[in-house]
Amino acid sequence: MVAAIVVAALYLAREILIPITIAVLLSFLLAPLVGLLRRARLWRTPAVLLAAILALGVIIGIGGAIGTQIASLVREVPRYSGTIEQKIDTVRGLTIGRVNGLIGRLGHQLAGAKAGAAPSAAATGPAEASSAGRQPVPVEVRQPNPTSFALVSRYLSPALSPFATLGIIFVVAIFVLLQREDLRDRMIRLIGSGDLHSTTVALDDGGRRLSRYFLTQLAINTSFGFIIGFGLLLIGVPHPALWGIVSALLRFVPYIGSFLSALFPIALAVAVEPGWSMMMWTIALYVVVESLAGQVVEPLLYGHSTGLSPAAVVIAAIFWSWLWGPIGLVLSTPLTLCLVVLGRHVKRLEFLEVMLGDRPPLTPVESFYQRVLAGDADEAREHAETLLKERSLSTYYDEVALKGLQLAASDAQRGVLQSDQLHRVKETIDEVVHDLARYDDKQPAPAGGAKEVAGPTPEESKLPKHPIPDSLTPEAGAIAPAWRSASAVLCIAGRGPLDEAAAAMLAQLLQKHGIGARPMAYAAVSRGQIGMLDTRDVAMICISYLEISGNPAHLRYLVERLRQRLARVPIVVGLWPVEDAVLRDERLRNELGADYYVSSLREAVDICVKAAQVAPANRPEPMMVGSGARG
Repeated sequence: MVAAIVVAALYLAREILIPITIAVLLSFLLAPLVGLLRRARLWRTPAVLLAAILALGVIIGIGGAIGTQIASLVREVPRYSGTIEQKIDTVRGLTIGRVNGLIGRLGHQLAGAKAGAAPSAAATGPAEASSAGRQPVPVEVRQPNPTSFALVSRYLSPALSPFATLGIIFVVAIFVLLQREDLRDRMIRLIGSGDLHSTTVALDDGGRRLSRYFLTQLAINTSFGFIIGFGLLLIGVPHPALWGIVSALLRFVPYIGSFLSALFPIALAVAVEPGWSMMMWTIALYVVVESLAGQVVEPLLYGHSTGLSPAAVVIAAIFWSWLWGPIGLVLSTPLTLCLVVLGRHVKRLEFLEVMLGDRPPLTPVESFYQRVLAGDADEAREHAETLLKERSLSTYYDEVALKGLQLAASDAQRGVLQSDQLHRVKETIDEVVHDLARYDDKQPAPAGGAKEVAGPTPEESKLPKHPIPDSLTPEAGAIAPAWRSASAVLCIAGRGPLDEAAAAMLAQLLQKHGIGARPMAYAAVSRGQIGMLDTRDVAMICISYLEISGNPAHLRYLVERLRQRLARVPIVVGLWPVEDAVLRDERLRNELGADYYVSSLREAVDICVKAAQVAPANRPEPMMVGSGARG
């Protein structure tokens, strides 16, 4: 109901809202100029009036230039009629002539059939004959002579209406610029008075962003029109200045503006030259310049997008053009951008940014979990490759994969995941980890890799990009031969259904740093199976737990069994939920009896690599790494 009321109000009040909307957008465009004049020690009122006068002068100048060029073009049109007729005849002879011949033959056949079936004159009845003799009575309707006021209204209103609308736009824009702070405070009162600082900063930032966007778009479209005009001058198309101005103005129309602006000079090129080369050069000019402007210049100046999703731009263009006509089509992108900026900064309007913005609706962790939950290993791998363009493999595992596994483990503990879903999640994660084995655990180079994948989104770029520790760099030292055996480090999974995936990630990272590692399920170290554990060449034990739910008794018993079996081998306990009580409670850590406690795979790898580089004969002294270590 609210949506219907809003749409109806926008439609019924369009005569009032369109000038006001254009005025507000014009104020964003003039705000940097007003700020520049204010910095030149002008008072606010003179600065605003001077900026408005300059803008009005530019608009009147452009309108006058367009009118003069059009008048000159109209006088020259009759000279091109012969060329146009010649080309029409050529095209007709190639295509339409054959079609007309076929239609003519069909017409003759149909005419012959109708002639045979036509009724004779004798078949007409007396009623038709009598009606044919009647003559219609002429009726003439005379309108009263219009008054002088009616004549003035009829002829002057259409001419004065654009000037009246232009005057309203500039008057409103001037008042918006003069009372900018007051209007901002009123908007703060309406949408965010609970947090004045955040709302004020958000609105100021949004205003600056919109002003920069409008100025950038104005500069790009002006340059586009200048290049088009200069190119048409070299090609020889008449009135290149007119088509340059028209191209610059129509490019404000999303998607179709450039194509619409190309139709007029292409048609004129067809009419001017007897051949077709001028038309082809004109088409090539528009294609090349628009491609460079849209695919190279715009991404360099204000990013790969305007902050709007492509679907939102298309839907907004359809909606506003249906609502306000051609003016709505021109205003669709700026209006939608305003809504997205409000939704990005105002909590109560966040749904606008979610619906219309280009930011992903899910965080990278949620995206990872959604993909593995759906069993789509290919999309999960593609998502990982995108993130790995800017961060190391261990950072991706710590910041995305492990946190996604924690979401899955939490859902499994609550009984949300069914057994088949849990099995699909485990299989998908195993496939992703196996596919990422080709990546090294190092900071990627700034240049892109061999495979072209899309760059990270702004939300994904906010993820941490931890540098590789010095101990993990190639210059840190060689790994001792004893640590290169396949069982140098046992990566033992906890009791959770997804702990094996975390253990597999840790084993893979250790192998990439030259340490032999073997993932192992919890069942292999149970009370009944630990006696059969192969302990040859074992130099370190790493235990992985995604979820212990504040009850580490089974972890303590596991450490005791490993101590009995491997008395002098250091034990690292990885508790990947960093908020776990064990990581904060010294008493619990002492009861467990492990040597090291870490909360990230990077810390566990760092401990193992340092121990492997030192390669002591006896058990290494415990070191403080991560959240804590047993003294």
